[in-house]
Amino acid sequence: MDEPKWYEVVGLMSGTSGDGLDLAFCKFWKNDAWSFEIQKATTIPFPEKLEQSLKSAHLLDAASLEILDIEFGTWMGNKVKVVCDSSGLQPSAIASHGHTVFHQPSKGMTKQIGDGFALWQSSGIPVINDFRKLDVILGGQGAPLVPVGDELLFPNYDYALNLGGIANISMEVDKQRKAFDTCPFNLLFNYFAQKAGKAFDANGDLARTGKVSAELLAALEKLPYYRLSGARSLGREDIEKDFIPTLESVDTSVPDTLATLSEHFARCISEILLQQKNTGDQKKLLVTGGGAYNTFFIENLSAKIQPRIEVSLPENQIIDFKEALVFAFLGVLRWRGENNCLASVTAASRDSSGGTMYGFFS
Repeated sequence: MDEPKWYEVVGLMSGTSGDGLDLAFCKFWKNDAWSFEIQKATTIPFPEKLEQSLKSAHLLDAASLEILDIEFGTWMGNKVKVVCDSSGLQPSAIASHGHTVFHQPSKGMTKQIGDGFALWQSSGIPVINDFRKLDVILGGQGAPLVPVGDELLFPNYDYALNLGGIANISMEVDKQRKAFDTCPFNLLFNYFAQKAGKAFDANGDLARTGKVSAELLAALEKLPYYRLSGARSLGREDIEKDFIPTLESVDTSVPDTLATLSEHFARCISEILLQQKNTGDQKKLLVTGGGAYNTFFIENLSAKIQPRIEVSLPENQIIDFKEALVFAFLGVLRWRGENNCLASVTAASRDSSGGTMYGFFS
């Protein structure tokens, strides 16, 4: 495929929270700097059976996981085809994050399912996926990957915070891009909201009625993840092994647990932000991901970092689809043979251009 003057790519993101597939049809072009436009974006709910399969994928045997890998790739491809055909869109490529099943970079292993061949064949569109593995093979964390997009697509912000299943932050430190997972987020908020019969805690309203538990807050702050320094990333395994048992070891009501989590997350993130050098000018923090709608948490975080740092909530389309947008962009960089994963972020042995390409040279 010849290099075009602009790139029209569908970005697909299946987040750790497992609530659906984010699809963003994006256009990118480069003059002095990169520009973008999201021309269509939608979230496609998972069918109930598929949703349950994805949530329990880490418990499957090897053969069953391989089958799910192909089924999920085929399902995503079919959905992309339906959306594009109904909207008259003609993307040149699909860039898919896939659904994370395992992420254990210390063992040189990361696994995102959504088979690239199946996705290509069911959609009829060339595919780029498996963005994390090369970086892990190079000794890196394989995460977070979004910081390249933060740097090149959102240069007017000093910090970028994504509040998805796990919260991660991206910033420039000593002229190098740095980023890491700060703490869990919606994975835990949703887990405990569901104990109260809610899919999630809308606006943080349930947490607002609770009281912070000093005992639980202290227990959270002692967890092993917070003793790590440098490049680091959280996986679902860490949530299940360390965080949930700690949270369930203290007898608190659901509202009190949610209030404590809100305080804990706000402390984790604000401490990182306030540790950064400040020239005196007010800095800007871009907040995206589903957690940006958690009004109670945003109020809590803002109170801890103002006036040094201004919290900026962009338009809803960016809040909801920034990760899908950035994975589309990572696909563009891979297509161009340019680095889309930064060693300064992941602690890999070098920068790299990760992603496996299907259908580009057939």
